Amino acid sequence: MEAIRTEKVGRLFKARRGTKEVRALAEIDLIVPPGEIFGLLGPNGAGKTTLIKIFSTLLLPTEGKAYVLGYDVETQFRELRWHISMVSGGETSGYGLLTVREQLWMFSQFHGIPTKTARRRIDELLEVVGLTEWADTRIYNLSTGMRQKMNLVRSLLSDPEVLFLDEPTLGLDVEVARDVRGYLVEWMKEGERTILLTTHYMAEADQLCDQIAIIHLGRVLTVGTPEELKRQAGFRERYRIEVDGVADPALLRSFGPVDTVSMDGGARLTVTLDRERGSGELIRVVGDLAGVRSFTREEPSLEDAFIALTGRGLEDLPPQE
Repeated sequence: MEAIRTEKVGRLFKARRGTKEVRALAEIDLIVPPGEIFGLLGPNGAGKTTLIKIFSTLLLPTEGKAYVLGYDVETQFRELRWHISMVSGGETSGYGLLTVREQLWMFSQFHGIPTKTARRRIDELLEVVGLTEWADTRIYNLSTGMRQKMNLVRSLLSDPEVLFLDEPTLGLDVEVARDVRGYLVEWMKEGERTILLTTHYMAEADQLCDQIAIIHLGRVLTVGTPEELKRQAGFRERYRIEVDGVADPALLRSFGPVDTVSMDGGARLTVTLDRERGSGELIRVVGDLAGVRSFTREEPSLEDAFIALTGRGLEDLPPQE
């Protein structure tokens, strides 16, 4: 059984003024196998958050069907909610007069978790996100980043089978974000769990996700592993050569386009191989050049793939009207 499955899911919203309808999602067909971290990449307004809200029973689709763990999100939402959890970047949920520990204990009781188990889990998770020393701090005194840490702990308390994370590391410093990613990877190993993740951080998606769907203007453009997306983008091998003195790229141009950048005391040349040329011959030619400092192969990033597949960078794509 798939962890998540959709059949031509669509979602329409009424415009704020007038009777015009705005389409947020159109004909979404997705299958997310159990045990995967599945990523949704796209610009603001692409439909990622709308889709997650449908899966987490906070919104109904206006077209098509959506299933999570085999439950129909429209007709079996009460049963489904015991098996899922969600956290959004920047959410402000909570009761300001409660302390962090009191707030988390209250949510544990909503899920029917025995108090002894809940307190142990709370302490473990607060340590993971670096909130132990603020456990007795009232929520209204927390910074945005601290609230986000608390919300991550809250989402994991019930040990959900499917966890929806909408920009989970938004507002977290680099070190804590790294710790959270590491914990999620270990958490996935403890049982057959599934994470659906949206993020604007390409490196985060590349590191965590087994598969990624790229969404733009409410439609799925493509789905694949990070490596498959890079191959779909049609990348050619690219090599970086750093040399002393003034660079003469003439010998390298027969292999493909050459970009030259002046450096302190030398130059950096980047060669993109034509498809019919092999790297072995390039290596022999570079070996005969004088003053070579370094010779490295550049690996395409997921951001490179996104730009190639959509034609623009993630932050450059306009939001859906």
